[in-house]
Amino acid sequence: MEREHKVHCLVLAYPHQGHINPMLQFSKCLHNDGVRVTLVTSHFYCKTLPNKLPYSITLEGISDGFDNGGIGEAKSIKAYLDEFWKFGPQTFSELLERLISCGNTIDCVVYDSFLPWALDVAKTHELTCAVFLTQPLFVNCVYYHVHKGNLKLPLANHNAISMPGLPLLQPLDLPSFIYDYGSYPASFELVVGKQFSNIEKADLVLCNTFYELEKEVTDWLMKIWPKLKTIGPTIPSMFLDKRVKDDDGYGFSLFESEECVKWMDNKPNGSIVYVSFGSFSTLNEEQMEEVALGLQESGCHFLWVVRETELGKIPKGFERNSEKGLVVTWCSQLKVLEHEAIGCFVTHCGWNSILEALSLGVPMIAMPQWTDQTTNAKLIEDIWKVGLRVPADDKGVFKNEALKHAIKEIMESDKGIGIKRNAIGWKNLAIKAVDEGGSSHLNIGEFVNSLLSS
Repeated sequence: MEREHKVHCLVLAYPHQGHINPMLQFSKCLHNDGVRVTLVTSHFYCKTLPNKLPYSITLEGISDGFDNGGIGEAKSIKAYLDEFWKFGPQTFSELLERLISCGNTIDCVVYDSFLPWALDVAKTHELTCAVFLTQPLFVNCVYYHVHKGNLKLPLANHNAISMPGLPLLQPLDLPSFIYDYGSYPASFELVVGKQFSNIEKADLVLCNTFYELEKEVTDWLMKIWPKLKTIGPTIPSMFLDKRVKDDDGYGFSLFESEECVKWMDNKPNGSIVYVSFGSFSTLNEEQMEEVALGLQESGCHFLWVVRETELGKIPKGFERNSEKGLVVTWCSQLKVLEHEAIGCFVTHCGWNSILEALSLGVPMIAMPQWTDQTTNAKLIEDIWKVGLRVPADDKGVFKNEALKHAIKEIMESDKGIGIKRNAIGWKNLAIKAVDEGGSSHLNIGEFVNSLLSS
């Protein structure tokens, strides 16, 4: 029986699937605890979403300045963000005024940390505000130290770097915007400057992680942000605690599924190498060839997701559909990762992909591309010990020999047995965090109770 919705939250997501997925999943958690939710994102992105979101979640749009084409219409990331900062606050304020004038009480605005102007707009309407961090606290801690001037850029040398709340890090363990300072100035300003510009004014800081996974950095950041709460992993319930029986997917996708489960069903347990570099990463032809060779020479079964637009980069003569390997343009990653035939996951190290693999106990092989992915790879190999990082050559290319070696290590060696054991340990802790009485479950409950009592 559906609970009575006593409070109403607006959840404002940055228009990117890697941001919308966790925020939509968090919205489901709020709904399950008796909160009515309106999900807000750009007009263009709204067009890609289904007319009816799960759990009667309402969808509303605001303008990013590119209502017909989104970020793909902009000449650059800087041009996109400049327009979003121009049109976003104005249209978000108009949306709040419209909803309130129609009798919709709004008890809280949960906004993506990439959209800090939402706090300023919401506060003009005297609304409670919670900022939502979609990247790990480890990465946000690095960005915060740069924001506060504790880490000076460009980096002066190649020595190990010490920052409060974090272990010693090498320059290449940092996000690419830090060690490759100056390469992406608009993105750097967004993650280092803008998202922390007013975070101290937020009534609550939420992060898509779980306490046990990032205990040390969470404890340190709580000294800076006392109202910090970990509320993840934001994975559909049927892949974690299984308390919500119909929650078996995020509720939408920009891509149509291609069937591959039947192919996997015929393979031995733990025998398949799953390969995916996310929905937006792009590999050049040389790197695609190295991946193809590494998979072939590993001798293992493999399932490789290659977007339709990237298929032309696969080497000629590479067999895409055989007993040994299968190339698909899309798959349900959660359903693949939970399959007993999966032995490891070759990943670009996007945070959502990592949380999914951790939640399902799948060892990882890290091939990070840019942004937070390089730091996430450090976490995978050295902090959580759930995978291996493939070393790149002097040109930044991951060679087939290095990929083959990593696959062999995880799939066939004693070291791989230990990595698999660690992966199962983190899976159990992730389930415990979101289950009844777990750290994330309690934090979400406290947040909802604070709204109910206000």
